Amino acid sequence: VRRILLPRIAADSTAHHLTLPASDAGWKPFGPGVAIKVLHEQGGVMSYLLRLDPGAELPPHRHPIDEECVVLEGEVCVGALRIGAGGYHCGRQDVLHDRLHSPGGALVFLRGAAPRRAHVLG
Repeated sequence: VRRILLPRIAADSTAHHLTLPASDAGWKPFGPGVAIKVLHEQGGVMSYLLRLDPGAELPPHRHPIDEECVVLEGEVCVGALRIGAGGYHCGRQDVLHDRLHSPGGALVFLRGAAPRRAHVLG
């Protein structure tokens, strides 16, 4: 019975998950030297990748909810704070997030509110 049921359960479960292959497909311009790849969005919360070219930057901004960030490759700076590959940063809700820049380029995973122009200061 287990030999028959377990594969059926696994097949049914897999159909309900979302898996995206690593590829160059799906990247869109987000700003000068910055590209975005949306992985998932539901209820105003988005999981996405940002690819920053060397020297790219994002202006100061706020988040309507906490935003989690993991640097996958390279290094990003939030103001004077440097976050290298494998580093984690949580931008707190409604707290000013200083200018984000990447001197050498970076690939970053983020999860938080879908980015909107209204969140940007300046």
